[in-house]
Amino acid sequence: MEEIPFLFDPVNWDLATSRNLPSLMLDHLFYTFLTLAIGALIAVPVGLYIGHTGRFSFIAINAGNAGRSLPTLGLIILLVTLIGFSLVPVIIALVILAIPPILTSTYAGLRAINPASVDAAKGMGMKPLQILFGVEIPMALPLILSGLRSATLQVVSTATVASYVGLSGLGRLLVDGIALNQYDRVLAGAILVALLAIVLDLSAAGLQRLLVSPGVSGRALTRTSPKSTTPITADTTTASAG
Repeated sequence: MEEIPFLFDPVNWDLATSRNLPSLMLDHLFYTFLTLAIGALIAVPVGLYIGHTGRFSFIAINAGNAGRSLPTLGLIILLVTLIGFSLVPVIIALVILAIPPILTSTYAGLRAINPASVDAAKGMGMKPLQILFGVEIPMALPLILSGLRSATLQVVSTATVASYVGLSGLGRLLVDGIALNQYDRVLAGAILVALLAIVLDLSAAGLQRLLVSPGVSGRALTRTSPKSTTPITADTTTASAG
């Protein structure tokens, strides 16, 4: 591993040193989770409303295209110019990046529900909010969580831009490594960001498996059921005796 000595140097993992790797990873995760929390608080209720009512569906449809077309680094520079150097412009830019996949997946999850399920809930006398929380959200949960997973991957990989405005995080390895021509530092930063993305995605997949009902996810269909046996009736017993 001579190509990446920075990553395996014990000094860089020492908590007593400045800008050690564990602290950089914790800062990076802080930016990521703060962004996802704010983005989910905004996008999930809006997506639920649009998907449940069918109103303003153009917002959910166009949100994905708008989110992909905005350059995050350029947006941060613009916000820094308007607001100043702080955490606020970075989080705003990352939230704008996280909202489209969460919003569109939440909307798509509700619109993909079989209308017969909703009609059955109405026939049972369930109120709109009961239908939303008792029928629609549980059935749409796989797509909602997939949107959160997609947003997580985008945010954790893009949060490196925080270092361009003087903040911490794994982006410091990239910025400082390029400035000092220490490309082992750059490679270490890229590897750690990729590992964080993999760990977070696997964790989200495990959480999705726990939260989604087996009947909704289809896992219940894969379970082997005991072979059915034909019960012996009086008629068949009589016929066989004759």
